[in-house]
Amino acid sequence: MKLSVEDKYCSAEEAIALIKDGETVASGGFIGSAHPEALTAALEERFLKTNTPQNLTIVYGAGQGDGQTKGINHMAFEGLVRRVIGGHWGLAPRMGKLAMEGKIEAYNFPQGVICQLFRDIAAGRPGCITHVGLDTFIDPVNGGGKINDRTIEDLVERVELGGETYLWYKSFPVHIGLIRVTAVDPSGNLMMDEEAFKGEVLAIAQAVHNSGGTVIAQVGEVLEHRINPHHVTVPAILVDRIVVAESGHEQTFAEVFNPAYCQAAIDRNMEETPSDRMAMSERRIIAVRACSEIDAGSIVNLGIGMPEGIAKIAAETGRLDDFTMTVESGPIGGVPASGLSFGASAYPDAIIDQPAQFDFYDGGGLDFAALGAAQIDQSGNVNVSRFGSKMAGVGGFVNITQTAKKLVFCGTFTAGGLRVEVREGKLHILQEGKTEKFIDKVEQVSFSARRSSSLNQEVLYITERAVFELRDGGLFLIEIAPGIDLERDIFAQMAFRPKVSESLSKMSLSLFG
Repeated sequence: MKLSVEDKYCSAEEAIALIKDGETVASGGFIGSAHPEALTAALEERFLKTNTPQNLTIVYGAGQGDGQTKGINHMAFEGLVRRVIGGHWGLAPRMGKLAMEGKIEAYNFPQGVICQLFRDIAAGRPGCITHVGLDTFIDPVNGGGKINDRTIEDLVERVELGGETYLWYKSFPVHIGLIRVTAVDPSGNLMMDEEAFKGEVLAIAQAVHNSGGTVIAQVGEVLEHRINPHHVTVPAILVDRIVVAESGHEQTFAEVFNPAYCQAAIDRNMEETPSDRMAMSERRIIAVRACSEIDAGSIVNLGIGMPEGIAKIAAETGRLDDFTMTVESGPIGGVPASGLSFGASAYPDAIIDQPAQFDFYDGGGLDFAALGAAQIDQSGNVNVSRFGSKMAGVGGFVNITQTAKKLVFCGTFTAGGLRVEVREGKLHILQEGKTEKFIDKVEQVSFSARRSSSLNQEVLYITERAVFELRDGGLFLIEIAPGIDLERDIFAQMAFRPKVSESLSKMSLSLFG
């Protein structure tokens, strides 16, 4: 039955009461931005009070959570959840714990694939067919992205088309869509003008509507005037219930509202002052060295964590207008935000939706990408997704690392307590990290060096004391920091002995000044 706009309005509790046992629920958002926190919190409250609904399948692309209790963590209960198909798991440790303990069925698929899959479901296609994920742990020959032994069904298959191998991520009906927008107009149209980005809300709404499901929209404001049709993100015909949030509608999990995330570009370069400068540290050394690899005119993506410092260095040195930074959530241009606001960009030039951004990435649109690396092996494979009993997930890592023309992995040489000092232009290791990051074989292949070599990507691994390059199926040491002893500080801190370039050189002294 078609509802009038007035009949669509309800409380979060009334909306969540529409979810039935066994249904598939799609949740939008990126960390906290555009995540319907009021709705996921209401789902948790309903389950704790009534022990319903049960046996849900939860589907989401980007990591949604604060690493503690918000976002997808609201849904992390035995009985409530039967299966989760997620992109990034690290910010939802409660859900990750259920997956690692084998208490739910669980899959880790690339973030870009999941948000594109919503469009394929909406279009009635059999699924998302893509090269993204080949030769990683997501490839069916390496486990099919399954997180535990309880997870049996094959949701991704290898297929041959035109003599080429692709992965087929299979479609399935989506019954409930939980989305969040800025405002609703008198006709029931939704806009996102004060959100940090659009994300995949339209794709979710279309997938749910065409699956015969229910789209529930969390809104922050009810407008008295019609929205300019060019500003409508989700048209009224796709919306079944509207919940005006009384809480849980902050722009990000770190900021109530930052106008810079939804305003036109201004002069983004900062004047270099002592307070602006990133302090001399291992992070600064890595960021400066990585920034030097970005050619003028490049289109760039910077990952969360260590690579975030590259934007800071670009701002310090007046290079922000030399290249264009993008974020997988949709912003193009501007300065990417960090921490729990990651996914937003200050003063972007444009904001497109997340599936379209990944279309651009997957087709080779990125000239340069810098991402973190938790484990690196002698073949050059990288793991960022799983470590022992901890499940972090890949997020957009696979989409980005398999498609960028130049790729830089950024991270300290060892982890867990590393302390360094720069004196007189030389690097001194005051305390070595407890954990080796360069190991014989990574626990899980998030980045496949073999596939990268077949694509002729340029790949560097930049640390505070050494720089490696991917060549001929393995790591080659090409630079060491001044003050670093090759045997003591490099080879002794690795589980394997890398090949050494005949032209081994010192890292630039400018990095240590």
